[in-house]
Amino acid sequence: MSTKNRVLELLESRRGESISGEQIAGLLGVSRSAVWKAVRELQKDGYHIRAVTNKGYCLSAENDILSVPGILPFLSEGGRQYAGQIRIYESLESTNKTAMELAVAGAEHGTVVIADCQTMGKGRYSRDFFSVSGGGLYMSIILRPGSLRLENPASITAFAAVSVCEAIESISDKTATIKWVNDIFIDGKKVCGILTEAVTDFESGGLNWIVLGIGINVSIPEKDFPEHLRSLAVSIYPDKKVSGVRNRLSAEIINRILGHASPPVESEIFKEYKKRLMMLGREITVIQNQTEYQAIAVDVDAAGHLLVKNEKGKLLALSSGEVRISQ
Repeated sequence: MSTKNRVLELLESRRGESISGEQIAGLLGVSRSAVWKAVRELQKDGYHIRAVTNKGYCLSAENDILSVPGILPFLSEGGRQYAGQIRIYESLESTNKTAMELAVAGAEHGTVVIADCQTMGKGRYSRDFFSVSGGGLYMSIILRPGSLRLENPASITAFAAVSVCEAIESISDKTATIKWVNDIFIDGKKVCGILTEAVTDFESGGLNWIVLGIGINVSIPEKDFPEHLRSLAVSIYPDKKVSGVRNRLSAEIINRILGHASPPVESEIFKEYKKRLMMLGREITVIQNQTEYQAIAVDVDAAGHLLVKNEKGKLLALSSGEVRISQ
């Protein structure tokens, strides 16, 4: 790790506190001149670091720049083993696109791609995903099935949805729910979309790798959403920015998806997934192959299929398609 990143990691661990250049130099085993140079470089990168005579350097509590040193203090013991595989970019076309390219090139299980913004972010059915600089968290994680020990893509999507709900609740006072298959809602509006893309081995039919894409509205004001999304989308913090929250949220997601002490159990995943589903027992509109019909959402099975009862009383298991909750 470079001296600049080591200095940033130390300042992040004491965010809002002053620490002298002499202390930093001693803790890191470098010269005070190297510390001064590192601080100057960080300031040029946009970090708000105050230099106060007789007190030292202080990273502003208001700073919310995404960085590996900013994520590190919040990683669990299990999550820290993947710290060296976190890649952060100022801007990407799509974190999923970059992660897929890395996976093809042989990137390891647990490689994490994070971008401050996306220029061509996509959701299901190649729909545009609104991705604004500074206000959202856009990340993709490369999963090798043998390492995650979940072979069913539906299980992985459910596991990710539950993990993101828990991560959002750990950094806020909000309650997160799930709209089948892969959308996370707060207060009846979408706050997060999850896109799972997989490549299978042609001969064996088994999964080679999976890219798990997660896009979360963190602190985008309602007025900044495109007009057609304002009644549909929401942020975790729509009225304010919270310092360091994107770094912490990144860590919370990594901890839950990659840093678990024991392998996730499918039956437990779907049990929690079902508890968070927002449409069970409610009337919904099912959209499949350009046709629509009304139904009642009844249950979700062990394969992640949504069980619905149509207007004729027939029970159907949905493995694909889209549902809309009737008002």
